[in-house]
Amino acid sequence: MPDQPTQDPSVPPALQPVLGSLLLQVLRRHGEWLAVKDLSSGRYVLASEALSEFLQRAPGSVLAYTDAELFEPPVATVLRAAEQTAIAQGEPLSSEHRFEQGGRRREFSVLRWATPADAEGARWLCSVWRDLGPERQREAQLRLALEQIEQQQQANELLRRELADQALRDPASGLYRRAHFEDQLRREVDLSTREHREFAIVFIEIDPLAAKVLALGSQGEQLVHEAVGRLLRGGTRAMDASCRYDDQRFAVLLSGVGLATAHARMEGLRRSCATQIVVHEGRELGFTVAMGVASFPHTAQTQDELIAACDSALAEARRRGGNHVTLAAIRFDAA
Repeated sequence: MPDQPTQDPSVPPALQPVLGSLLLQVLRRHGEWLAVKDLSSGRYVLASEALSEFLQRAPGSVLAYTDAELFEPPVATVLRAAEQTAIAQGEPLSSEHRFEQGGRRREFSVLRWATPADAEGARWLCSVWRDLGPERQREAQLRLALEQIEQQQQANELLRRELADQALRDPASGLYRRAHFEDQLRREVDLSTREHREFAIVFIEIDPLAAKVLALGSQGEQLVHEAVGRLLRGGTRAMDASCRYDDQRFAVLLSGVGLATAHARMEGLRRSCATQIVVHEGRELGFTVAMGVASFPHTAQTQDELIAACDSALAEARRRGGNHVTLAAIRFDAA
């Protein structure tokens, strides 16, 4: 590098070559490249070996060349524009460049500084190049790792919810258990009381099973319960609640539905049960159900009264021989 009278006078001349060598070692250790150009000609007077290797040239062979001779014209134009900006700035200026070199897409951060003129008016443009490829690769790997962690967390959360949901469901029918139904019922009573709206509940009991179903023992009952669960899940809305109420009964809460509508819908479900065919080892197994329907507030005005009215309606359906939908009596008292 040419002598520079403008160097810091506080640095003894004997140390200046040592500091220059140390600077090159520091830049090499950090993977950065140093280049110096004669500002008047634009030709390189110093270039790191790594920069020569990047340009696919032998060490030292870059000297006395310009960017126009070393780079493709579009790249040389961009580099020249960045240099002009740094010269006009009068202080170190950093910029980023993306271009293709040697068949590879490369990305660099370049710090440029134009030296003040020396006693003879000569100036140099110093630049430090930092390859951003490894940094971008680490960032991409980090993003990928974070995305994988997020996906794993989402999968774990989904699994947790599924396990929690399974704990609330009856394994035989796939329906919610009684506790979930009663919680929904309490909320529906509160909502209907505040908004003066109606809803209905239904108790369902499987009629005595045929001999060929009973002959299968618990497996036969399991098949029938699975069929009832499928019909209830497919025949109710998302706002409704179906559950396995106890060993003998199923229950359905029909939100915002009156007694007449509830009867029509349950009559359709009763017919679906009566025509449902459960096949086991080539044998067809059928079943029927009895249903009791009560509504709020027409047949009862409290949760306990509603449950009792639905129980009574179910008992009447069983008394009639099953395979029947019975409505609870409507109250006509002064209240």
